[in-house]
Amino acid sequence: MSSPRRALIVIDAQQEYFEGLLPIQYPARDESLTRIAEAMDVAEQAGIPVVVGQHQSPTGFPVFAPESSTFELRPEIAKRANNVAHRFTKSFASIFAGTGLEEWLRERGIDTITIVGYMTNNCVIGSAAAAEPLGFTVEVLSDATGAIDIVNSAGSAPAKRAHETIMAVLNSNWAAVATTSAWTEAVTSGNAVAGDNLIESAARGRDAR
Repeated sequence: MSSPRRALIVIDAQQEYFEGLLPIQYPARDESLTRIAEAMDVAEQAGIPVVVGQHQSPTGFPVFAPESSTFELRPEIAKRANNVAHRFTKSFASIFAGTGLEEWLRERGIDTITIVGYMTNNCVIGSAAAAEPLGFTVEVLSDATGAIDIVNSAGSAPAKRAHETIMAVLNSNWAAVATTSAWTEAVTSGNAVAGDNLIESAARGRDAR
């Protein structure tokens, strides 16, 4: 099997998730941010193009408004973003909707995207699902993203449970999920990250009951 032609996609590593209305709760935000920066450094050293996206809402919106301080990238990411291959803004959960990212990736022969950033229970799962019909292989680094607590009329989901559940769901079909350390080893060896599949995941689920 040929080595993956990867791009590292950093999704919305913005102040909103640290100082705004959507603080990341799990994994610990500072730890996940460290892993994002680590993945960016590994990608740069390996010659993997790094792409940085930022969510942008309309002016005056409570979150991600372009004139707000919380729209800005975290400083640890901002200093690295000066040297990345591509940057874009987005207005939907998916990194592909209206951004031109698909075309940018295809022009460079990228077949695998590695997703890091925020948040697990919105843009990460939305982007991984959107990549499936486009034919991109997806890797998600579980310790380089994060979730928030959610309560609404349909129920509730603490961040830890949401994050762990979504990682299991992604690994069963839409993505290969790995830690940043395991991904670094795969990058170094030129291998793909091993994912799972829905049929075997379901069989294990039945056996565990």
